[in-house]
Amino acid sequence: MNIQHLNKKLSKRSLTVIAILVSICYIPQVLAGPGHNHAEKPQQNDRITLQNEITDEHSNALVLTDRQQQMAGIEVMSLSSSTFNLDDVATATLIVDRDHTVTLAPQLDVRVLKRHVVPGQLVNKNQVLLTLGGAAVAQAQADYITAAAEWNRVKQMSKNTVSESRRLVAKVQAELTRANLEALSMTALQINQLITKPESIGRYQLLAPINGRVQQDVAMIGQVSAGGSPLMQLTDESHLWVEAQLSAHQAAGINNGDKALVRVNEISIEGTIIGRSHELDLVTRTEQVLVSIDNSEYGLHAGQFAELYLPNSLDGGVVLPDSALTRSSDGHWQVFIQEDDGFEAVEVEVIESQRGMNMVKGIEPRVHVVISGAFLLASELAKAGFDIHNH
Repeated sequence: MNIQHLNKKLSKRSLTVIAILVSICYIPQVLAGPGHNHAEKPQQNDRITLQNEITDEHSNALVLTDRQQQMAGIEVMSLSSSTFNLDDVATATLIVDRDHTVTLAPQLDVRVLKRHVVPGQLVNKNQVLLTLGGAAVAQAQADYITAAAEWNRVKQMSKNTVSESRRLVAKVQAELTRANLEALSMTALQINQLITKPESIGRYQLLAPINGRVQQDVAMIGQVSAGGSPLMQLTDESHLWVEAQLSAHQAAGINNGDKALVRVNEISIEGTIIGRSHELDLVTRTEQVLVSIDNSEYGLHAGQFAELYLPNSLDGGVVLPDSALTRSSDGHWQVFIQEDDGFEAVEVEVIESQRGMNMVKGIEPRVHVVISGAFLLASELAKAGFDIHNH
């Protein structure tokens, strides 16, 4: 394709599309037909060449590499087998996933000697959080060193030299004093090092048990915290729960394992219902429902408000955000489905629209729908001259 032909193609696009194409820095390349499907490989630099391939006479697939999809901001959502209704929506709140959250609360009195992290900081497993000490810590460590030494001595003695009851008492005492140190959240390595470095008693470093973000941090230098008092909380925010209060009518028929659609601002995520209380609050007359979502790609935080769209098998449809819908060349609504051979446009019928969400019919569940970047794909479809009806 020569420069003149390329400029002629570009001149037919809107200023908005040109701005998008310039911002992601790719050179659009359109193949003339089935006989010209040998596109050049993309250059190994920041320029992206969009390849629009017609795989056969019945396919109008737009083919993009993973790199091209990333540069174009294309996001795909896999639809579940459930259908939803815009009227079956509940206000919800994002909360921490209790299966991926740890509260750090040593079970003995401790004194905060030094801080190593700040609230909101992301930390890795085994990273130092706090240096703790105090009289109770020193006593527990000393008791373990003494008991461990006694047990090592007794277990090396023959059965004729020491009674079985004496051997049992020594072993139990060693295990008990070790359990006291584990209750301080000391690691096995830290406990074992006490035997070789008894001069280190009176302090230890509290390490992160998981990868996560520091939350609910109340530890202050010099503070003496009573046993069992929380010092901080670590949360892995790649997993979050969504908590909603549903009326008896909304909760009817909902089961664990059902799919639900969670919308936070412009982000739509499919989640899984993991629990419901089966008990109505005496004041609000609502029931609590929990939904688990994968937050690894979105960066949402606990405390944010959300909308929860509930499964509805009777009068529902596929619910998609505004960003998934574009107009076809004949003015009908369309969405883009990701197939094995690329992205294909499918005409749909918009049944209802509310708050930036649309209930549509014309596509089946369990397909992969483009929910971000659809406008760019529609522009390429129009430029390439593909016909959604295969005329």
